[in-house]
Amino acid sequence: MPASGTKRIIGVVVVGLIAAGLIWFAWPRPLPVDLATVVKGPIEVTADDDGKTHVRHVYTVSAPIAGKVLRISHPTGEHGPSLHVGDEVVANQTVVALMQPTLPGFIDVRSRDQLQAEVLAADAAIQQQEAEVKRIEAALDFSKTEFQRAQTLLRTQSTSAQAFDKAKFEVATSEANLASAKAQVEMRRAVRTSLAVRLMDPANATSSAEPTCCIRVLAPASGRVLAIIQDSEATVLPGTRLVDIGNPLDLEIVADLLSTDAVQIKVGAPVRIDGWGGQPIKGKVVRVDPAGFLKVSALGIEEQRVRVTIDFVDPPEVWSKLGHDYRVIVHVTTWSASEALTIPVSALFRNGDQWAVFANENGRARRIPVEIGHRNNRLAEVVSGISAGDRVVLHPSDRIADGSRIVQREER
Repeated sequence: MPASGTKRIIGVVVVGLIAAGLIWFAWPRPLPVDLATVVKGPIEVTADDDGKTHVRHVYTVSAPIAGKVLRISHPTGEHGPSLHVGDEVVANQTVVALMQPTLPGFIDVRSRDQLQAEVLAADAAIQQQEAEVKRIEAALDFSKTEFQRAQTLLRTQSTSAQAFDKAKFEVATSEANLASAKAQVEMRRAVRTSLAVRLMDPANATSSAEPTCCIRVLAPASGRVLAIIQDSEATVLPGTRLVDIGNPLDLEIVADLLSTDAVQIKVGAPVRIDGWGGQPIKGKVVRVDPAGFLKVSALGIEEQRVRVTIDFVDPPEVWSKLGHDYRVIVHVTTWSASEALTIPVSALFRNGDQWAVFANENGRARRIPVEIGHRNNRLAEVVSGISAGDRVVLHPSDRIADGSRIVQREER
């Protein structure tokens, strides 16, 4: 073969190989995607939020009177009941607080001078009244002498009956005046004592720390000490909270749910409780409050909330490590089905005003509109559009279009 023909053939082959390589590189390759199968199975829709455990019946012990409450958790118990959080108490037996009278208040200079002047006036009034007592005693002695003289004269018919009765009346009147005068003396001495006590210096006032001088505040119910509000010794007013008491095994859960979720919750609805540091716990709704309230979220958004109360279904052995005011996460079931056609929520996307998915048909992505019913954060109920066993694309990107070639991504 001539050399020119050989070169021509080689050139044609090289050009063909280059063209084939360009076509191979430019040819669109299948897009790797994650696929999931549409299946029938259980699905439930829940209202999820934070909750808080709460002792159902909390008894708050308050100060019955104004006074000084001794230290409740005293180390030795010599000057207090030596009560600590978690201690058991017995109704009407355990002393939870001891109260003593308060010390008198300080007196300013003006008030002190005024009280001292009143004490001097009280002393003078006592002396005056004691002199009055002596005067009346003298008058009584004279009346008695006249009465005895009238008695003697009456026997000899030397005086009239009227004079005798008058002498007797004078004796009775003098005795009554003497009793009244002595009572006045006692009253003015009491007034003087009261003024002297008001002058007492608080620094010199003493109050015994013995329990016999104190008011014993007893536990109103049996249980454990949940909180000591007023631990240190202090002067308190009537009604001041001292101690909270309750039964840690008498727990319930309170969750403030959005009102849009609360309207879908029924009494008796099952609840899954987790996020407390242990295994999930079963519960049930026992009450949905008929009134809501406004609550500001951590982001500053005003939300209308409704309080939902939940009881435990599992035995106490499962949740006994929970205590009062512990944080939990509740999942309240608002709807459930045991055999529903389900699809992962991550496969759905909006196509206009409809939901749609990309289904795998022989290596091609086909956009199919679907009708969705109930859904949660993982699965959605398929009403129509696809059937069980169909394979759909998860997390479809903008690179996928109707008819695009796809291939399942290899697991690593």
